[in-house]
Amino acid sequence: MNISILGTGWLGLPLAEALIEAEHSVKGSVTRRERMEQLQDAGITPFQIKIFPEGVQGDLTSFLGHSEILIINIPPGLRSDPEADFVGKIGRIINYIEKSPVEKVIFVSSTSVYEDREDFPEYTEEDEPNGTSDAAKQLIASEKMLMENEYFQTTVVRFGGLIGPARHPVNYFAGKTGVKNPKAPVNLIQQEDCIEIITQIIKKEAWGKIFNAAYPEHPTKEDYYTKTAKEKNLKAPEFEKNGVSKGKKISSVELKEVLGFEYTGHI
Repeated sequence: MNISILGTGWLGLPLAEALIEAEHSVKGSVTRRERMEQLQDAGITPFQIKIFPEGVQGDLTSFLGHSEILIINIPPGLRSDPEADFVGKIGRIINYIEKSPVEKVIFVSSTSVYEDREDFPEYTEEDEPNGTSDAAKQLIASEKMLMENEYFQTTVVRFGGLIGPARHPVNYFAGKTGVKNPKAPVNLIQQEDCIEIITQIIKKEAWGKIFNAAYPEHPTKEDYYTKTAKEKNLKAPEFEKNGVSKGKKISSVELKEVLGFEYTGHI
Protein backbone atom coordinates (compact mmCIF):
# COMPACT_ATOMS: atom_id res chain seq x y z
CA MET A 1 0.00 0.00 0.00
CA ASN A 2 1.21 3.55 -0.73
CA ILE A 3 0.69 5.76 2.31
CA SER A 4 1.36 9.47 2.91
CA ILE A 5 1.74 10.74 6.49
CA LEU A 6 1.22 14.48 6.88
CA GLY A 7 3.25 15.20 10.00
CA THR A 8 6.11 12.86 10.94
CA GLY A 9 7.04 14.08 14.41
CA TRP A 10 6.90 12.29 17.77
CA LEU A 11 4.10 9.95 16.65
CA GLY A 12 4.31 10.14 12.87
CA LEU A 13 7.96 9.07 12.50
CA PRO A 14 7.75 5.78 14.46
CA LEU A 15 4.36 5.15 12.82
CA ALA A 16 5.99 5.51 9.41
CA GLU A 17 8.76 3.11 10.45
CA ALA A 18 6.17 0.55 11.61
CA LEU A 19 4.27 0.83 8.31
CA ILE A 20 7.48 0.37 6.32
CA GLU A 21 8.21 -2.74 8.42
CA ALA A 22 4.74 -3.97 7.40
CA GLU A 23 5.90 -3.56 3.78
CA HIS A 24 4.01 -0.39 2.93
CA SER A 25 5.60 2.42 0.90
CA VAL A 26 5.57 5.64 2.94
CA LYS A 27 5.94 9.32 2.18
CA GLY A 28 6.30 11.67 5.14
CA SER A 29 6.12 15.43 5.57
CA VAL A 30 8.17 17.70 7.79
CA THR A 31 8.09 21.46 8.21
CA ARG A 32 11.87 21.87 8.70
CA ARG A 33 14.34 21.02 5.95
CA GLU A 34 16.95 19.75 8.44
CA ARG A 35 14.69 16.78 9.26
CA MET A 36 14.51 15.57 5.64
CA GLU A 37 17.66 13.44 6.00
CA GLN A 38 16.28 11.76 9.14
CA LEU A 39 13.24 10.58 7.19
CA GLN A 40 15.33 9.44 4.24
CA ASP A 41 17.56 7.38 6.54
CA ALA A 42 14.42 5.65 7.87
CA GLY A 43 13.30 4.67 4.37
CA ILE A 44 10.62 7.36 4.18
CA THR A 45 10.29 9.52 1.06
CA PRO A 46 10.57 13.02 2.58
CA PHE A 47 8.68 16.19 1.67
CA GLN A 48 8.94 19.63 3.23
CA ILE A 49 5.37 20.94 3.50
CA LYS A 50 3.71 23.70 5.49
CA ILE A 51 -0.06 24.09 5.54
CA PHE A 52 -1.73 27.49 5.93
CA PRO A 53 -5.43 28.37 5.67
CA GLU A 54 -4.63 30.53 2.65
CA GLY A 55 -2.28 28.13 0.87
CA VAL A 56 0.45 25.49 0.97
CA GLN A 57 4.24 25.71 0.97
CA GLY A 58 5.73 22.65 -0.70
CA ASP A 59 4.63 20.09 -3.26
CA LEU A 60 1.47 18.67 -1.67
CA THR A 61 0.30 17.37 -5.05
CA SER A 62 3.33 15.07 -5.44
CA PHE A 63 3.14 14.16 -1.75
CA LEU A 64 -0.38 12.79 -2.30
CA GLY A 65 0.34 11.41 -5.78
CA HIS A 66 0.17 7.59 -6.12
CA SER A 67 -1.01 7.23 -2.49
CA GLU A 68 -4.17 5.34 -1.60
CA ILE A 69 -4.11 6.41 2.07
CA LEU A 70 -3.40 9.73 3.77
CA ILE A 71 -2.80 10.01 7.52
CA ILE A 72 -3.34 13.57 8.77
CA ASN A 73 -1.25 13.92 11.91
CA ILE A 74 -0.63 17.65 12.26
CA PRO A 75 -0.99 19.43 15.62
CA PRO A 76 -3.76 22.06 15.66
CA GLY A 77 -1.43 24.41 17.57
CA LEU A 78 -4.44 25.97 19.29
CA ARG A 79 -2.91 26.01 22.76
CA SER A 80 0.00 28.18 21.71
CA ASP A 81 -2.10 30.20 19.26
CA PRO A 82 -5.83 30.26 20.14
CA GLU A 83 -6.48 32.37 17.04
CA ALA A 84 -5.09 29.71 14.67
CA ASP A 85 -7.48 28.65 11.90
CA PHE A 86 -7.10 24.87 12.00
CA VAL A 87 -10.39 24.34 10.16
CA GLY A 88 -9.01 26.50 7.37
CA LYS A 89 -5.91 24.30 7.16
CA ILE A 90 -7.99 21.13 6.94
CA GLY A 91 -10.15 22.73 4.25
CA ARG A 92 -7.01 23.53 2.28
CA ILE A 93 -5.81 19.93 2.57
CA ILE A 94 -9.22 18.63 1.45
CA ASN A 95 -8.95 20.69 -1.75
CA TYR A 96 -5.78 18.76 -2.61
CA ILE A 97 -7.11 15.35 -1.55
CA GLU A 98 -10.09 15.73 -3.89
CA LYS A 99 -7.71 16.10 -6.84
CA SER A 100 -5.48 13.20 -5.77
CA PRO A 101 -5.73 9.39 -5.94
CA VAL A 102 -6.21 9.21 -2.15
CA GLU A 103 -9.30 7.12 -1.31
CA LYS A 104 -8.91 6.70 2.46
CA VAL A 105 -7.98 9.18 5.21
CA ILE A 106 -7.07 8.67 8.86
CA PHE A 107 -7.47 11.85 10.90
CA VAL A 108 -5.63 11.99 14.22
CA SER A 109 -7.95 13.90 16.54
CA SER A 110 -8.24 14.26 20.32
CA THR A 111 -10.54 13.32 23.19
CA SER A 112 -10.69 17.05 23.94
CA VAL A 113 -13.74 17.10 21.62
CA TYR A 114 -15.68 15.88 24.67
CA GLU A 115 -16.63 18.28 27.46
CA ASP A 116 -15.23 18.02 30.99
CA ARG A 117 -17.97 18.05 33.64
CA GLU A 118 -18.30 17.81 37.41
CA ASP A 119 -20.04 14.41 37.18
CA PHE A 120 -17.16 12.90 35.15
CA PRO A 121 -19.28 11.46 32.29
CA GLU A 122 -18.06 8.36 30.44
CA TYR A 123 -17.98 8.94 26.69
CA THR A 124 -18.13 6.25 24.03
CA GLU A 125 -17.98 6.68 20.28
CA GLU A 126 -21.78 6.85 20.20
CA ASP A 127 -21.74 10.13 22.14
CA GLU A 128 -21.77 13.29 20.08
CA PRO A 129 -18.71 15.47 20.71
CA ASN A 130 -19.84 18.36 22.91
CA GLY A 131 -16.70 20.33 23.71
CA THR A 132 -17.27 24.07 23.99
CA SER A 133 -13.72 25.44 23.85
CA ASP A 134 -12.52 27.04 20.62
CA ALA A 135 -10.01 24.21 20.16
CA ALA A 136 -12.70 21.55 20.62
CA LYS A 137 -15.05 23.30 18.20
CA GLN A 138 -12.32 23.47 15.53
CA LEU A 139 -11.47 19.78 15.94
CA ILE A 140 -15.16 18.82 15.78
CA ALA A 141 -15.66 20.91 12.64
CA SER A 142 -12.53 19.41 11.05
CA GLU A 143 -13.68 15.86 11.78
CA LYS A 144 -17.08 16.62 10.25
CA MET A 145 -15.62 18.18 7.09
CA LEU A 146 -13.47 15.13 6.47
CA MET A 147 -16.09 12.50 7.29
CA GLU A 148 -18.80 14.11 5.19
CA ASN A 149 -16.64 14.46 2.08
CA GLU A 150 -17.82 12.18 -0.73
CA TYR A 151 -14.47 11.98 -2.53
CA PHE A 152 -12.84 9.76 0.12
CA GLN A 153 -13.60 7.78 3.30
CA THR A 154 -12.31 9.04 6.64
CA THR A 155 -11.68 7.26 9.91
CA VAL A 156 -11.19 9.50 12.95
CA VAL A 157 -9.03 8.42 15.90
CA ARG A 158 -9.49 10.48 19.07
CA PHE A 159 -6.39 9.91 21.18
CA GLY A 160 -6.18 10.72 24.88
CA GLY A 161 -3.07 12.37 26.30
CA LEU A 162 0.01 10.97 24.56
CA ILE A 163 2.81 9.42 26.60
CA GLY A 164 5.94 7.56 25.59
CA PRO A 165 9.62 8.15 24.83
CA ALA A 166 10.66 11.65 25.92
CA ARG A 167 7.04 12.68 26.40
CA HIS A 168 5.03 12.60 29.61
CA PRO A 169 2.71 15.25 31.09
CA VAL A 170 4.20 14.63 34.56
CA ASN A 171 7.20 16.66 33.38
CA TYR A 172 4.86 19.64 32.99
CA PHE A 173 3.08 19.17 36.33
CA ALA A 174 6.13 18.31 38.47
CA GLY A 175 6.73 20.89 41.18
CA LYS A 176 3.76 23.04 40.20
CA THR A 177 1.36 24.39 42.82
CA GLY A 178 -2.37 25.02 42.62
CA VAL A 179 -2.91 22.36 39.94
CA LYS A 180 -6.63 22.20 39.17
CA ASN A 181 -9.04 19.27 38.86
CA PRO A 182 -7.32 16.86 41.29
CA LYS A 183 -10.23 14.38 41.25
CA ALA A 184 -10.60 14.31 37.46
CA PRO A 185 -9.92 10.93 35.81
CA VAL A 186 -6.86 10.77 33.55
CA ASN A 187 -7.21 9.62 29.93
CA LEU A 188 -3.81 8.66 28.57
CA ILE A 189 -2.38 6.39 25.87
CA GLN A 190 1.08 5.05 25.12
CA GLN A 191 2.76 5.76 21.79
CA GLU A 192 3.05 2.03 21.02
CA ASP A 193 -0.72 1.62 21.29
CA CYS A 194 -1.34 4.64 19.04
CA ILE A 195 0.86 3.09 16.37
CA GLU A 196 -0.80 -0.32 16.66
CA ILE A 197 -4.30 1.19 16.40
CA ILE A 198 -3.49 3.05 13.17
CA THR A 199 -1.73 -0.01 11.76
CA GLN A 200 -4.78 -2.18 12.54
CA ILE A 201 -7.19 0.33 10.95
CA ILE A 202 -5.25 -0.01 7.71
CA LYS A 203 -4.80 -3.78 7.96
CA LYS A 204 -8.48 -4.45 8.74
CA GLU A 205 -9.79 -1.72 6.42
CA ALA A 206 -11.84 -0.08 9.16
CA TRP A 207 -12.95 2.95 7.16
CA GLY A 208 -15.69 5.46 7.90
CA LYS A 209 -15.31 4.84 11.65
CA ILE A 210 -14.71 6.87 14.80
CA PHE A 211 -12.47 5.40 17.49
CA ASN A 212 -11.87 6.70 21.01
CA ALA A 213 -8.43 5.70 22.23
CA ALA A 214 -7.42 5.97 25.88
CA TYR A 215 -6.12 3.33 28.28
CA PRO A 216 -9.05 1.77 30.18
CA GLU A 217 -7.74 2.61 33.67
CA HIS A 218 -8.59 6.13 34.87
CA PRO A 219 -6.94 7.00 38.21
CA THR A 220 -7.51 10.51 39.50
CA LYS A 221 -5.19 13.23 38.31
CA GLU A 222 -3.88 13.75 41.85
CA ASP A 223 -3.18 10.07 42.50
CA TYR A 224 -1.63 9.43 39.12
CA TYR A 225 0.72 12.41 38.91
CA THR A 226 1.77 12.16 42.56
CA LYS A 227 2.69 8.48 42.06
CA THR A 228 4.33 9.02 38.67
CA ALA A 229 6.40 11.98 39.93
CA LYS A 230 7.69 9.81 42.76
CA GLU A 231 8.59 6.99 40.35
CA LYS A 232 10.52 9.43 38.16
CA ASN A 233 12.24 11.16 41.09
CA LEU A 234 10.46 14.44 40.33
CA LYS A 235 8.92 16.87 42.80
CA ALA A 236 5.23 16.00 43.16
CA PRO A 237 2.73 18.67 42.09
CA GLU A 238 0.52 20.32 44.70
CA PHE A 239 -3.17 20.30 43.86
CA GLU A 240 -5.88 22.86 44.50
CA LYS A 241 -8.02 21.28 47.20
CA ASN A 242 -10.91 23.74 47.40
CA GLY A 243 -12.06 24.02 43.79
CA VAL A 244 -14.53 21.74 42.02
CA SER A 245 -12.95 19.12 39.76
CA LYS A 246 -14.16 18.71 36.19
CA GLY A 247 -13.27 15.84 33.91
CA LYS A 248 -14.44 12.78 31.96
CA LYS A 249 -13.71 9.14 31.24
CA ILE A 250 -13.03 8.00 27.70
CA SER A 251 -14.22 4.52 26.75
CA SER A 252 -12.82 2.71 23.70
CA VAL A 253 -15.78 0.47 22.85
CA GLU A 254 -15.31 0.47 19.07
CA LEU A 255 -11.60 -0.40 19.23
CA LYS A 256 -12.43 -3.70 20.86
CA GLU A 257 -15.58 -4.45 18.86
CA VAL A 258 -14.30 -3.48 15.39
CA LEU A 259 -10.56 -4.11 15.62
CA GLY A 260 -10.40 -6.60 18.50
CA PHE A 261 -7.78 -4.27 19.95
CA GLU A 262 -6.25 -4.82 23.40
CA TYR A 263 -4.02 -2.23 25.07
CA THR A 264 -0.45 -3.31 25.84
CA GLY A 265 1.13 -0.03 26.94
CA HIS A 266 0.27 0.58 30.59
CA ILE A 267 0.05 4.20 31.71
